[in-house]
Amino acid sequence: MSSDISLKNRDRFIQLGIAIASLRKIRGLSQEQLAEKANISRSHLSSIEAPNIVRPFSLEILFNIADALEIEAEELLKASMFPDHVLMCTKP
Repeated sequence: MSSDISLKNRDRFIQLGIAIASLRKIRGLSQEQLAEKANISRSHLSSIEAPNIVRPFSLEILFNIADALEIEAEELLKASMFPDHVLMCTKP
């Protein structure tokens, strides 16, 4: 994967990581439990969830995490992505 991530994609990875962390907590799973179910290391999951770290990851890992959270990958992506017009809105 390229280490040069566009600003827009950087924000998307951060939003996705936050959505994963939120759903993991709702499901009552620790990082270690989710990582084991998703077949990744706990440190990798931690870096995906961390809002101050941009950690790109493969579709395979996305599918593994979604399966472990018992959600379709598509639903996980939709839950994590705010449209640009929502992000850029400011109160009048």
